[in-house]
Amino acid sequence: MEKTKNFTQGNPAKLLLFFALPLMVGNLFQQMYTLVDTIIVGQGVGVEALASLGASEWLCWLFFGLATGLTQGFSILFSQYYGAGKYEDLKKTIGNALVLSAAAVCLMVFCGQLMIAPALRLLKTPENIFAGSELYLRILWAGIPITLLYNFASALLRALGDSKTPLIAMVVAALVNIGLDLLFVMGFHWGIAGAAGATLFAQGCALLACLWAMKSLDCVHISRKHAAPEKDILKRLLILGVPVMFQNTIISVGGMVVQSVVNGFGFLFVAGFTATNKLYGLLEVAATSFGYAITTYVAQNYGAGNYERIEKGIRSGIIISSVTALTISALMLIFGKAILSLFVSGDPAQTGQVLDIARHYLNIMSYFLIVLYALYVYRSGLQGLGNTVIPMLSGLAEFIMRVTAAIIFPRFLGQEGIFYAEILAWTGAAVLLAVSYYVVIGRKRQRSAH
Repeated sequence: MEKTKNFTQGNPAKLLLFFALPLMVGNLFQQMYTLVDTIIVGQGVGVEALASLGASEWLCWLFFGLATGLTQGFSILFSQYYGAGKYEDLKKTIGNALVLSAAAVCLMVFCGQLMIAPALRLLKTPENIFAGSELYLRILWAGIPITLLYNFASALLRALGDSKTPLIAMVVAALVNIGLDLLFVMGFHWGIAGAAGATLFAQGCALLACLWAMKSLDCVHISRKHAAPEKDILKRLLILGVPVMFQNTIISVGGMVVQSVVNGFGFLFVAGFTATNKLYGLLEVAATSFGYAITTYVAQNYGAGNYERIEKGIRSGIIISSVTALTISALMLIFGKAILSLFVSGDPAQTGQVLDIARHYLNIMSYFLIVLYALYVYRSGLQGLGNTVIPMLSGLAEFIMRVTAAIIFPRFLGQEGIFYAEILAWTGAAVLLAVSYYVVIGRKRQRSAH
């Protein structure tokens, strides 16, 4: 049990920071191999291959969002039972969550393969990059069992307060992925297929690292009896998991609408847009880590009935995340162009256009990054309180703002208008989440007082 962390005791700011730091380093490694993946494809295969990755970006996000959303929702209940010290209930919940995950895997693999080609056509994917995008997605969707199981194991460890093992897993995955990228893409010349295969193999290695760490945690050792379906547990898991999964689906659909507009501007614009979107993961890496930390912190304290500590934790989270966002924004504004230049090669005239597009988009996102970080804090706080419906509605708000901006703004601002779709999506969701958090926590405190 020494690897786990009890968030019901100790300084909230210190707990959040030290829990988030390993996750942040792990996510940096994840983003590093995502960036290297893009750099190797862009440099080793060319601009069209880079555009193929970009055209599949939001369908990939849907792929990962379904897996992370479902398991993230499950982890809320894991944290609450762990914080309350109800270890037998925790084991039953893990067993029932695995049953639901197995069913989800079958459904996702089958439906995913059917939807890939129609979805790419719906997104108006240019013909010269269609085949590459389709191949990349088919390989990734075939590997959903690996992805979902890895996310399940990682979410369970984080729910128990262990952020070091997910760090180790991500370091292993990053090193494996980079090595295989170089071998498959640059060495064997397998192109986009090699990049997709390297990603799945790396996630398999990360899964093994998480499973190895679980061997020493008695509270997660389950038997067949724990996997026996129980209606009440299944219901609670679905109430928590499905809205988070649906939230990610809504966000990804909105992103697909944006992608369809982007695709209409030609493959050079797609390549520039893709380069910045690959850096988007780097921009939000700390926000994601703080989000996981806050969800675990709030869920454990909610299980223990300690509302005062929850509010202190949220205040600390806002301060820490704001400082982090401003620091990252400054770094991107200074070094962004140099980083973006790593993604493209080929005809100087084409690469120059791609870099101009990418840098302009990156600057706009950097100016408003603090809004994204506030969004993560309040969304994670609500999820930790067991409320996944409002975060789902925030996903709907993101969808409305993103799609509205993508359709209307380019008519008046041209290509530049598409850059503001993401900013408006962050803003609409952040306002809804902030207001909702203070209403929900206030009501829960009143009920506990009575």
